[in-house]
Amino acid sequence: MRHDDIWRAIDALAAEHGLSASGLARRAGLDPTAFNPSKRIGADGRARWPSTESVAKVLGATSTGIENFAALVSGMPALSRGGRSTVNRRIPLIGLAQAGGEGYFDDGGYPVGGGWDEISVPEVGDPNAYALEIAGDSMDPVYRDGDVVIISPAAPVRRGDRVVVRSQRGEVMAKELLRQSARRIELRSLNPAHPNYGFDLPEIAWMHRIVWASQ
Repeated sequence: MRHDDIWRAIDALAAEHGLSASGLARRAGLDPTAFNPSKRIGADGRARWPSTESVAKVLGATSTGIENFAALVSGMPALSRGGRSTVNRRIPLIGLAQAGGEGYFDDGGYPVGGGWDEISVPEVGDPNAYALEIAGDSMDPVYRDGDVVIISPAAPVRRGDRVVVRSQRGEVMAKELLRQSARRIELRSLNPAHPNYGFDLPEIAWMHRIVWASQ
């Protein structure tokens, strides 16, 4: 959970209710400037986080469940307006090791073909979402053998996000995006025992964000 993610979730919650950040603070009975961008970084340059109390007041004022707020923080679409998780959608599932094979993805990185299994998951808004099952210990301690990660091709990718990347050579890997420029991306391995990677953009077929993991 990162500083930017929390503030993005608050902004998204405000937008869902047709409010500005100031309007959301006002509805929650807070100082109208409490969520202003200028209040998110202190005079000393350090990140300021919203208090637990202010978040609780915002959720109460908008009748938002904590699960839905957590979904906004993670970048995954809200599960239900009632604030309860529902398992009512099946999405494609294969093993991460299989994902490098031919016939599982189209050129845009969307799941295709008949070799996929399926898994029931909480509702996600991306119709092209899919799941990968982790095998082995190459991503310890973040993801362990048997964990399932859900990937959303539609989710925006930013520095620090965990992503699944496929190279033009067919390698599929789960990493953290360290930085991306107009020409190159740098990826951090989740297991510190493994090296980091760097690719020129033409070497990458696609890069999608991991939005959820069952662990």
